[in-house]
Amino acid sequence: MKRIIYAVFAICFIGIIGCGNDAQKEAKERREKKMAEKKIEKASVVPASERVDLDNKGIGPITSIQLEAISEEMAAKGKESFKAKCSACHKVSKKFIGPSPKGVMERRSPEWVMNMMLNPTGMLEKDPLAKELMIEFNGAPMADQNLTEEEAREILEYFRTLN
Repeated sequence: MKRIIYAVFAICFIGIIGCGNDAQKEAKERREKKMAEKKIEKASVVPASERVDLDNKGIGPITSIQLEAISEEMAAKGKESFKAKCSACHKVSKKFIGPSPKGVMERRSPEWVMNMMLNPTGMLEKDPLAKELMIEFNGAPMADQNLTEEEAREILEYFRTLN
């Protein structure tokens, strides 16, 4: 009689373990499928530094800018200001601690660019694109360099020569 009870117990135990393995396999397959879908989704999303958004004006004092022909004098001053105040985190032709300014005028409105220079704290708090950029660049916030509007405008003019 004991043998029958042990046999029944063993069969039940094997059955429970077998069912558990199938459930575990199914759960593992579902997790792997979900992870693969997320990888595909991430791969299809354009990083914030490469995304084009010319309608966003940003958060800050600049609401409108009329750009005319590039002023070489302003661009030269802007280049010097960029070297002195920005080059520790931004390299002209490659990503570094922050994004490269090369081609930024093709991806961002001039108002957004100036507001980012003049009001980085406010932009990082309220502007979705600025928040995404900070995440993309490992959480490094843009430092407030206390630029004047004139300095920011000169740097913007320099950026226009980088396209």
